[in-house]
Amino acid sequence: MWQQIRSNQTRSAVLTIFMGALLLLLGYFLGWYFFDSGTVGLIFALILWVIMSLVAYFQGDSILLAMSGAKKISHDDHPRLYNIVEEMKIASGLEAMPSIYIIDDQSMNAFATGRDPKKASVTVTSGLLQNLNRDELQGVVGHEMSHIKNRDVLLMAMCSVLLGTIVILAWYASRFMLFGGMGRTRRSSSGGGSGQIIIIIVAIAFMILAPIMAQLIYLAISRKREYLADASSALYTRYPEGLASALEKLATSTDQLKSANQATAPMYIINPFRKKGRAAENLTSTHPPISERIRILRSMAGASFADYATSYQQVRHTSKTLIPAAALAATGTVALRAPQPEAPAKLDQVQQTRETSNLMWNLNKYNTITCACGTKLRLPPGFKLPQVRCPHCGRINPV
Repeated sequence: MWQQIRSNQTRSAVLTIFMGALLLLLGYFLGWYFFDSGTVGLIFALILWVIMSLVAYFQGDSILLAMSGAKKISHDDHPRLYNIVEEMKIASGLEAMPSIYIIDDQSMNAFATGRDPKKASVTVTSGLLQNLNRDELQGVVGHEMSHIKNRDVLLMAMCSVLLGTIVILAWYASRFMLFGGMGRTRRSSSGGGSGQIIIIIVAIAFMILAPIMAQLIYLAISRKREYLADASSALYTRYPEGLASALEKLATSTDQLKSANQATAPMYIINPFRKKGRAAENLTSTHPPISERIRILRSMAGASFADYATSYQQVRHTSKTLIPAAALAATGTVALRAPQPEAPAKLDQVQQTRETSNLMWNLNKYNTITCACGTKLRLPPGFKLPQVRCPHCGRINPV
């Protein structure tokens, strides 16, 4: 997939330049409005562009992880997840083991971020761990590993930070112009500057449209890279049904990810936004239709890129293919494997729920007290009482 990697590197540069151009135009209008000099605004925007690009390149992953409220875990915290990530690291041929993070949220979602395969991370929600079996979780992790392998993570990290900068700058500037700068507009118009009023209107319109334009460019590549990540996941796991079943569960979930925002939404495996109490809508601006992704995966006769390309063409009724010819030829024939044996569904669900709950208690530094009756009492870090009563047997336990 070196062609796809090179393509993503090129698109990273193009998108960064395009968003920088929007930022420069925004700076010009701001400089003209506030300092009567577009040049001042251009210089300010150029400096801001350089600074934010450097921040996005070197610290973009840290910013996105902090925004999501993710917490890093080790092998001992969740051996099952760690082993799955390790398996997918080997299958994808990554140079280094990605860091693993958990978001304490009942919604089911995941994303990957990082500067390059040597400095990358995979993040999943606690809801995902609680509701997916091993094959399904492996499919999701394989999907995220593909984003790391194909350098999607750098592209999305840089675009997320630059888009956030444009949105914040445009929002505050347009509000000031609309509600705080009318006196300036009236002073300009009283001096016979009707042309200035027109320019101000154009500037306000641009400040409203700039974030939308940046968002559209940002999303233009999202759909294609999601299809490619699905294809790679099928190849790494040799079991497309795992990811298809996971996407089906994610699509029917009614929980919305609380920490997501418009700048980070395209990073996730499915769109994190949905109407309250309703499942994810099939058509979204950030991702391909979920039902279509599932049909493509379930129509695959094998696990190779060629099988995915054929299935993609059949489901979408198109002769176009997303996968470079070299990648199609390189993988050859890859047979599907059988599903991994699972414990009885109810028992497995109980075990996963307990496993996930214990993980989140430990990550949030809750104190565990075991009563003589066997009940485990979880006390938050700020609990200051010297003793606590067991709700089952009534015993008083010292803290």
